[in-house]
Amino acid sequence: MSITATELKLNLGKYLKLAEKEDIFITRNGKVIAKLSNPNADRVEMAKSLLGVIPADITLEEARAEKAGKL
Repeated sequence: MSITATELKLNLGKYLKLAEKEDIFITRNGKVIAKLSNPNADRVEMAKSLLGVIPADITLEEARAEKAGKL
């Protein structure tokens, strides 16, 4: 979503709530000057991408040892 800086100032609460779900690009004079986004969105997407990558039958200790190259 793209909005003007003036629109952001007038409706900050609304856009803060929307930023939880989607990135909001703020423009001034037709140019993007900032991006309002959820700082946890990247973590959630990364966690979702890892689902199914780690076998269900491996323990946390085994995964750490494998990562460290000890297995």
